[in-house]
Amino acid sequence: MSPQQREILVVDDEVGIRELLSEILQDEGYRVAVAENAHEARAYRSRMQPALVLLDIWMPDTDGVTLLREWGSSGQLTMPVVMMSGHGTIETAVEATRIGAFDFLEKPIGLAKLLGTITRALKSAATREPRRISLAALGTSAPVREAEHALELLLAARRPILVLGEPGTGHEVAAQSLRNSDGAWVALADGSRLAANPASLLEEAHEGTLYCAEIGQYSKSEQKGLAFLVGKLERSNVALVATSSEPLGALAADGKFDAVLLSALSAGAVMLPPLRVRREDIPPLIERYWRASGTGEPLLGTLQPTTLATLAGAHWPGNLDQLASVVSNLRLLRGDIGPDHAKRLIGESSAAAGGGPVAPELTARFFDLPLREAREAFERIYFEQLLGREQSNMSRVAERAGLERTHLYRKLKQLNIRFSRRGDDPAP
Repeated sequence: MSPQQREILVVDDEVGIRELLSEILQDEGYRVAVAENAHEARAYRSRMQPALVLLDIWMPDTDGVTLLREWGSSGQLTMPVVMMSGHGTIETAVEATRIGAFDFLEKPIGLAKLLGTITRALKSAATREPRRISLAALGTSAPVREAEHALELLLAARRPILVLGEPGTGHEVAAQSLRNSDGAWVALADGSRLAANPASLLEEAHEGTLYCAEIGQYSKSEQKGLAFLVGKLERSNVALVATSSEPLGALAADGKFDAVLLSALSAGAVMLPPLRVRREDIPPLIERYWRASGTGEPLLGTLQPTTLATLAGAHWPGNLDQLASVVSNLRLLRGDIGPDHAKRLIGESSAAAGGGPVAPELTARFFDLPLREAREAFERIYFEQLLGREQSNMSRVAERAGLERTHLYRKLKQLNIRFSRRGDDPAP
């Protein structure tokens, strides 16, 4: 926050001091409010919260220490307060600090000391303020806001954060929302560095954040390296953000995931909600993905109400990734898109479930296309159905399609189908 956005309240019964401090602070770019006694200061604080208060101790109506105590007991001491006095005592300064004052300045106050104290006080306040994050890219429903709030609380508590949820619920988005622009951001593509030299990661991420994606895919040695780091995060002032779309509890029960590590991370676990529990987010997400694909005109107004109801009421096992891919496929079928088309894209039609032939009306549309476009259209719908049926489990999709996973990733990218890549998957 720049000085121009911060307002300092100067409370002093001497007009000369109020004017002098106001002039100095304004020259430094701060906005200044003044109060000549405790009564005016109370009235100001009831309406506003200044960024900082310079509070004189000796005033005719109520002394500054008493006013400070009032603010503390009423929950209004939410800004740093610097006490001022021309004839204060050590006992008074200690009492003010005990109540909650940031510092104590003796009059006459030197310019360098005044500005240095204000800078330190504002910086200290900024580190205590809870960071606000946004999961708006996932939606604006109550379940998303609850996850957002839980992440903010964990940030404030400086705990390692474990983002859980079904595939496609937005693990990467949630992790990126926790990124601090002022610190390092070390993102691991897999867990190999944790097994080889975990201590080096603490040095690299010092004063910043370490991001570990899909820890359910980590080997035993990689899990051991992560457990080593968890115990040393605070000493290196490193924040940890880990994600998993795997059921870590079930993996731990089967002996495939370190139960002690899971216990250490569970205190900071946040579950991302699947689409089926927040269906009100689906229509605006459809419109957002449509616009992001490069088409300026809206889509929702052209969809039949029954089609939109079909999309909003679908199960969406692949969640956001599947929704984005379906919206991309809607471009091919733009026009009179009925609910059957929508079901087919989602993978919920009887043909998709039973492996039957493509519906006649869709086949007829293929015959209107050049061979290359028709083949691409079929492949898009084919892979979208597989992703939906297999809940975006890339191993099973590759197996069902008869492709190596590397070839599968390349094909999905070629078809512009969105998907979640796990930490140990081969690069496409």
